Amino acid sequence: MADITLISGSTLGGAEYVAEHLAEQLEDAGFTTETLHGPVADELSTDGIWLVVSSTHGAGDIPDNLLPFYEYLREEKPDLSAVRFGAIGIGSREYDTFCGAIDKLDAEMKACGAKQIGETLKINVLEHDIPEDPAELWLGSWKNLLK
Repeated sequence: MADITLISGSTLGGAEYVAEHLAEQLEDAGFTTETLHGPVADELSTDGIWLVVSSTHGAGDIPDNLLPFYEYLREEKPDLSAVRFGAIGIGSREYDTFCGAIDKLDAEMKACGAKQIGETLKINVLEHDIPEDPAELWLGSWKNLLK
């Protein structure tokens, strides 16, 4: 089992790139990782550390490839009390629902008993052409909270 499971949801690929970049950073720091782009419920262990990276599309909507995961959390309410997680949202502040997808995912994971590590990072694509940069900075402090 990997030390950290990265879960990404993306419409255009940005969140996937961020997740892959962060997986490399974590591996360089000595962690083992597994990256799942739009996981299905039976691919996930209900314990360990998750790092969820999701873009938002439409009116705060969850990307299509992550929607089954979100619906599983919402409908099945699995016991995630042994899961600790970090969260990164990617979106545009031009919308009232800025990073709405990660807000929904955070809420459902917590409702299932998962415990959040640190604060959610919300990346505004209007300020950061390369979302990997602020994500990498955030990761520097987040991984220190894992100890």
